[in-house]
Amino acid sequence: MNKDFSQYQKMIDGFRGRVNSADFEARFAESTKNIPKTERFLLKMELKRLASPCTRLIDLRGLVEGDCDTYEHEERTHFLDPIAIKVFEENVAAYGSYTFGVYESVNNTENNFRVIYQKKRDQPVAPAKQDDIPKILEKVQYPAKFHQFGEYNNRCQERMNFAIPLIVTLDDSQKIEASSSDISVSGCKFRFNNAQKVTKGQILLIEFTGLAQEFSFGTDTNFSYEVCNIQHEEHIQMVGVKRIYTKERDGFKQFLQGFIQGNKRRYKINLENTITALQARSLEQFSLPKSSEMPIFMELNQGEFRPRYVLTTNNSHRITQYWQDERHFSSLDCLVTPERFVRIKNASKLGRSVTVFSFIHENQGRKFFYTADEKQFQNDREFMQQFIGFAASKSSFKVTELTFVEVDPHDAISSFTVANTLPKKLDYLNIQPTENEQGVLNRLPYVVVAHDLTTSEIQQEYALLSYENLNTSKLKSLGHKRCKVRPIIDYLGINYRNQRIETRFKYKTPVVVSAETIQWEGISVDFSVSGLKLTLERPAMLKKGEIVHLTFPSLQKITSAFELKKLPYEVVRISKDKTVLNVRVYVEKHQHAGRTFFKALIEKNKDKLTPDEYSMMSPALSKGLRNIYAKRIPFPTLYVQTSGTRYKVEMIAGGVQSKLFTHMKSLSDRPNHYNLYPLMNNLHASNMLKPTLKSLQTNDTPITNFLFISINHETELIENAVTTKLASDFTSTKLRKMFISNALKKGSFYCVQVNLSRAEEPDMDYLNPELSYIGSYAIHRGKQIEQDIWSTIGLIQCFDVTQETLFRYQLIPENSLLSTLSS
Repeated sequence: MNKDFSQYQKMIDGFRGRVNSADFEARFAESTKNIPKTERFLLKMELKRLASPCTRLIDLRGLVEGDCDTYEHEERTHFLDPIAIKVFEENVAAYGSYTFGVYESVNNTENNFRVIYQKKRDQPVAPAKQDDIPKILEKVQYPAKFHQFGEYNNRCQERMNFAIPLIVTLDDSQKIEASSSDISVSGCKFRFNNAQKVTKGQILLIEFTGLAQEFSFGTDTNFSYEVCNIQHEEHIQMVGVKRIYTKERDGFKQFLQGFIQGNKRRYKINLENTITALQARSLEQFSLPKSSEMPIFMELNQGEFRPRYVLTTNNSHRITQYWQDERHFSSLDCLVTPERFVRIKNASKLGRSVTVFSFIHENQGRKFFYTADEKQFQNDREFMQQFIGFAASKSSFKVTELTFVEVDPHDAISSFTVANTLPKKLDYLNIQPTENEQGVLNRLPYVVVAHDLTTSEIQQEYALLSYENLNTSKLKSLGHKRCKVRPIIDYLGINYRNQRIETRFKYKTPVVVSAETIQWEGISVDFSVSGLKLTLERPAMLKKGEIVHLTFPSLQKITSAFELKKLPYEVVRISKDKTVLNVRVYVEKHQHAGRTFFKALIEKNKDKLTPDEYSMMSPALSKGLRNIYAKRIPFPTLYVQTSGTRYKVEMIAGGVQSKLFTHMKSLSDRPNHYNLYPLMNNLHASNMLKPTLKSLQTNDTPITNFLFISINHETELIENAVTTKLASDFTSTKLRKMFISNALKKGSFYCVQVNLSRAEEPDMDYLNPELSYIGSYAIHRGKQIEQDIWSTIGLIQCFDVTQETLFRYQLIPENSLLSTLSS
């Protein structure tokens, strides 16, 4: 109806849920006796309309001031914010079911943007003093929830949410009533309403009184449990325990196995562990392949730590290329020398990194590396100025920050939280290091993370330093000697897709690819028992997952034991230009002649075939190094997600050990959240986010910017205490230095390098084992998590480069030599 019933709103609220009652007509007639007959009729029709059942779904995302989450009611999934949920439940209770009255009340809450706009439009405009204007429109909270990589603890048994009364007997025979929260075959979590004296490792006796009243599971009624963990939630004490078995055959264990299996859909499986792991795992899969830094794993070699393994990405490829000589041999031993490693380790104890300045001198086609860090210059500051100025005058100048990270090799083992439920065909997703591989990882206790700070602006500022009268003999001492045989340093790409589980061999042979009636001719690049990579002479309009048939004319000539014609293969990857194809065996019935042939070919010609050097690296070792670094990654990443037509940044993962992020946690008004106001409050930077992301492609190099942040410790209001500027906002070096000096006088200064990248499409094959498990027991949670995964479109990697910035602008007290920068 289009008629406005706002004048009768109180009456409408009074008749909620009474339309179908026996006394409705009498009550309505009495309440409307002074209303005209026509109005009375229309009002009655309106009341009946509001009380009629509704099947519409409500989606308030982007329409209200608040974060919306899934809300399930009568097998319908709505998206509501906390205020809307409260209104929904109040009206359902009043109407007795989900009606149009409920629907309209939820869509007209006070925090709805449409309602807010109408109120502002209807309000008369009154003159106001500047001091009287409220600051409610100023956003001072940018909450972001933190997710820890690597916390993927596999539960060997499913936990069922099950609340029943228990009696817990403590060491002193004191019996206390409690209630369970969840239960598994060999464990349990229960709550005490009042805190008790319970310690980790303590042995308790538990009597399941709630089960004993309805079921029989043997003569024993009290069972021994060991306390594993204790948590406090407000006034409630949560205790997690595991069963202590005293005999092989246990009636209660057998009972619980059958009871949980038969009732887990009714009482629901406790999914929090899996949900937490999946959320963090999806963020890890987005961010690590886009890392701009380069982790270098250090191995003890003849009493000194030297680089051994390096994790690389497309974004860090330029660092990898820089530290290679003309023979493409790694020269990372020039960047992280044994002596410099000691300085890096000592600096980390003070919460600092080490900045290395370098350039490359080329002579007769050979590369010679010159490096020095600020620690080497402590006793000769004049030469420091000359060396940096001379190095900055070279096109090969680099400023590299080295951060020390102590790791735990045991973090290499990281299982899916549902590992025990994975089908055999997905075993490759859960591959773990062997005993020998774990031995290799145990010899890698430290990681040095190399981060390239160099920009044209930074190089120009360092180039202002004079290098007149440069001492060439001292300069020569900073050059690194060339080794005839470089130490072995293996590079491994961070990759979650298509992990190689078989050795590949380089081999070129003609291949004919056919799909339906179309054929393409090509040549193989490499092969394994179960797969092949080949290049085509012309583009093939094929898609991932499509089945093609391969014929090997030259190989067929050398064998009559195998039929190598029209063998079925599945397309697993095709290049952008449609000319490079990766395929794997597709088994239609029983055996695959191609797989059998290539297996025999490899076994008989292993000494003659040339293995792909990257395929020789164990996938388990590569994954183990990735897991180790993920758990200790020192730099945080922010995640940009779409929400309707707007972008939001509400998740953070990785390292948050820096002083700035500690400060941002203290600025938050929500527990376990960070307030990103110091990073997000600059409107110019925020407005650049959307168009920049839209123009970025997934394979583009990151867009880099620097944020200058000033925090005044004497001001309580966040909007007054924090000032954030882009480095490009300053028109000169002098203005930048002035901003930093003022910030240091009033409180704290931070410089943050932010690298914005476009997120890759998620690999759902890697995430589906846990996502499917969640969806089978809580479909709405599974859908919400999947939506969050697909809504992630951008990554902002944050590097705290305050130390180098203060050094460059000669604002560290002990570094006063860079005086020429202030002139």
